[in-house]
Amino acid sequence: MQVILLERVPKLGQMGEIVKVRPGFARNFLIPQGKALRATDSALEAFEGRRAKLEAENLEAKSDAEGAALTIQGASVVILRQASEGRQLYGSVSPRDIADAFTAEGIQIGRNQVRLDNPIKTLGIHDVIVALHPEVETMVHVNIARTHEEADIQAGKAAPVAPEAEIDPDSDEFTRGSGFDELDI
Repeated sequence: MQVILLERVPKLGQMGEIVKVRPGFARNFLIPQGKALRATDSALEAFEGRRAKLEAENLEAKSDAEGAALTIQGASVVILRQASEGRQLYGSVSPRDIADAFTAEGIQIGRNQVRLDNPIKTLGIHDVIVALHPEVETMVHVNIARTHEEADIQAGKAAPVAPEAEIDPDSDEFTRGSGFDELDI
């Protein structure tokens, strides 16, 4: 099926292009989302009449998205999850979790704007791409940790806690009070 794109669609084409797609993709996604029209003669004439208006709207939305991208560029959020000692999460962090965490911090990001190739399944700081507009993307940081203290350590805000010093067996502290020096053998 051939469609006329009404906006830029990643990995498919630019606004105004006539592209061939599978019928299900056109019927179930492109046309209902307002991203494309069926490529008929009447639709092509209607598109050419609306082209200037669509381009102006696209340019305005792009400039708004660029302004928002400058605001959230490099923003960071902490998500607390349970994990094993091997740093593997019990479950995963999805785009919805990331969008909810940023919304709680006062930054409005939709879950459909978060670009993850695969769900996040390990602890640590992960760079995530947020697409605010088909032509505007920005990078944010997601710090996934078990506790707030661990998140601060991962982010470099706090020094790692050193393990308790082991007692030297040759020192007096090892034998003092242990009861071994008073044995009658």
